[in-house]
Amino acid sequence: MESPFCVSDLALKNPDFALIETLGWTGRELARLDLHLVRLARGAQFLGMKVDLVQAQDLLKAATLPDRPARLRLTCKLSGALEVVASDMPAAQMIWRVGLSNMTLDPHDPYLQIKSTHRPVYDAARQHMAPQFDEMILANAQSEVCDGTITTVFFDRGQGLCTPPQTAGLLPGILRQEMLSKGLCREETLVAQDLHKVRLFVGNALRGLIEANFYP
Repeated sequence: MESPFCVSDLALKNPDFALIETLGWTGRELARLDLHLVRLARGAQFLGMKVDLVQAQDLLKAATLPDRPARLRLTCKLSGALEVVASDMPAAQMIWRVGLSNMTLDPHDPYLQIKSTHRPVYDAARQHMAPQFDEMILANAQSEVCDGTITTVFFDRGQGLCTPPQTAGLLPGILRQEMLSKGLCREETLVAQDLHKVRLFVGNALRGLIEANFYP
């Protein structure tokens, strides 16, 4: 896979740039660890950099405490330097209130191939989110639903769970990958104008699948 990035140029333009993986520690195991490590390795390969997956796994395990669930944020700098920060697991909510952002994603943006700290559209949409919402949905210029600011979008038209196709312009979510590989959902296009017509869910590897209500 040929990378569109020059690592040395990227380091000069954005010295704080890093690949990110956010994992859940259940108190007994690191949830979906293998999938996270594969995505991290794939991101490093895409950028033409190296990452020590054994060290990454050791750092993650060292940051955990038995029987105490936690949120673990693993970062890998362009130099290959790894860091893990542990924090409390976010409180669970039964149903999220979701709106539609007026910001759009570009399916051709190479940064959508990797999970990294460079996410200006996602961050801006979340920053401008009204306080009554838990999440904002992002679409592309063709009004095709893409992603949430911190979640993947799932929906059901009454014929089973679906998620937008990667070609719409979205990040490679771990929960999405797992559910597709297990046949728990399939790819299907959803236009923003139809968000009120479907049963809506959002989710990620840390929080799992969350039912959502859409408010125009």
